[in-house]
Amino acid sequence: MPKDQPFAANVSSSEVVFEGMIWNVKREVFDFAGETLTREFVEHPGAVAVVAMNDQDQVLMIRQYRHPVGEFLWEVPAGLLDVEGESEVLAAERELLEETGYRADELEPLIDFYTTPGGNSEKIRVFSACGLEFVGRPEHQEGEERELVVEWIDFSQALSAVLKSEIKSPSAAVGIMALALQRRS
Repeated sequence: MPKDQPFAANVSSSEVVFEGMIWNVKREVFDFAGETLTREFVEHPGAVAVVAMNDQDQVLMIRQYRHPVGEFLWEVPAGLLDVEGESEVLAAERELLEETGYRADELEPLIDFYTTPGGNSEKIRVFSACGLEFVGRPEHQEGEERELVVEWIDFSQALSAVLKSEIKSPSAAVGIMALALQRRS
């Protein structure tokens, strides 16, 4: 059975060539297979996402503007691991509440994935959530979250939209497909 394996390359130099607000661009020189290689990549803190379901077999989704792709995307609640010392599960709880106003009784890891491992270290842990209670969204929202739309979407419609490439957010696509496969077994 295939399984990804950690590997610690011998890194001879590492430098931040661009320092950003959230992530940096690093250049590293390392030895691999008898060769010295140089790679530049985005060093990312990681993120979490939540596929939240209700008793009517609906998934809680958000519609949010994403400037790099110039589209409003349908996504699942998600956010960065950018709070010092915060666990992934606490980050998922925080993001679910901040973006949708819901709390979950149950939050379980569903799947982990790298978004673009050829040039970005971002790893996302997707959680499944159920037993949801609406407690209200925070009043003050910033940036793109001010125009964020929260909706319950029939799970079968969300899965169909993913398979038709009508939903292209990687967290939503991976999470919805993983949950669909988990439900089949």
